Amino acid sequence: MKILLIGEYSRLHNSLKEGLTTLGHEVVILGDGDGFKNYPIDIELKNNYTKGFLNVIRKLLYRLFKIDLRSISKEKQFNSYKPQLRGFDVVQFINEKPFKTLVKTEKKLLEYIFENNKNVFLLSCGCDYPSVDYAMKMKFRYSVLTPYFEQKVSKKAFEHVLKYLKPSFIDLHKYVYNNIKGVIATDIDYHLPLIGHSKYLGLIPNPINTKTITYTKNVIEDKIVIFHGINAQNYYKKGNDLFEKALETIRSTYKDKVDIISTTDIPYHDYINIYNKAHILLDMVYAYDQGYNALEAMAKGKVVFTGAENEWLEYYNIKEDTVVINALPDVNNLVNKLSWLIEHPETIEKIGSSARQFIEQEHNYIKITQHYLDTWTKKVS
Repeated sequence: MKILLIGEYSRLHNSLKEGLTTLGHEVVILGDGDGFKNYPIDIELKNNYTKGFLNVIRKLLYRLFKIDLRSISKEKQFNSYKPQLRGFDVVQFINEKPFKTLVKTEKKLLEYIFENNKNVFLLSCGCDYPSVDYAMKMKFRYSVLTPYFEQKVSKKAFEHVLKYLKPSFIDLHKYVYNNIKGVIATDIDYHLPLIGHSKYLGLIPNPINTKTITYTKNVIEDKIVIFHGINAQNYYKKGNDLFEKALETIRSTYKDKVDIISTTDIPYHDYINIYNKAHILLDMVYAYDQGYNALEAMAKGKVVFTGAENEWLEYYNIKEDTVVINALPDVNNLVNKLSWLIEHPETIEKIGSSARQFIEQEHNYIKITQHYLDTWTKKVS
């Protein structure tokens, strides 16, 4: 099959492409590389007007006249690639807003894809209307909206999440759902809001290519290295503030036993190289399941603090804190779990080994790719 994957978050579509090409399919990824992460892309729609003086001009024009130079630039780039974006057997969007432009621009680009490709599918991956609406109604015990509910951030600061509840975004959501063959959730956080929806095709776990990820036994020879990678835009959304508070206590309590490394907004390649030396990785608090960064770290044998709630434990039939550490939005809980690992270093090696085995069993990229192919095929016309 000839397959077009539009958009990229956390290397998901790149891993899926690796699986698809291994199985003999032709795959093209279109996107912007997900900002500073700079993931590989076949057809790139550059994020112009986002740095320096040009970014200032862009913001000013938008504030005064609602003209967005970045969206205009992306549309022009898209138009130049139109002949290459027709006639695919399958198209899949990473999100219901995959081009990351103004809604009116987004709809024009989506319309071209729908008109020129019969079988279009959608991932519920990252914030979208169903997941944000579900969180806003407080159906999760905690969610990415918890910092907003707790007034840690202003409505303006959380605009990048709350915008999905605006009438224009809801209209875009309805337009996308009316034109897709179906929607696939990438983890439990997106699965729960979609249960019962007529277009929902089920949960397909993230594909991880363990052939390209080296597992290293988590041996403690000197200090225990803890890595905390911060994404500034999502600082509160990911619970980085809670991790930092927990690390303050750990640093003062175990200063002779730990080495703590923190980074902010670094490219994916640099991020990976830095955390390779870590034994423990602090990923995310407000989640029920693991995102892509957590899964790749688990594949390397790291002990990862991330989402691993009861719903996830039940889905995979796993005991708590055996392959990954459930990071609760509670500083004392985070401190206690970090302390437990530091005081029982043999547990770090055991969990790291179990994490790798879990990834090989449940996230094998060929197995997951075949799951995608089977799901698409049932709906392809």
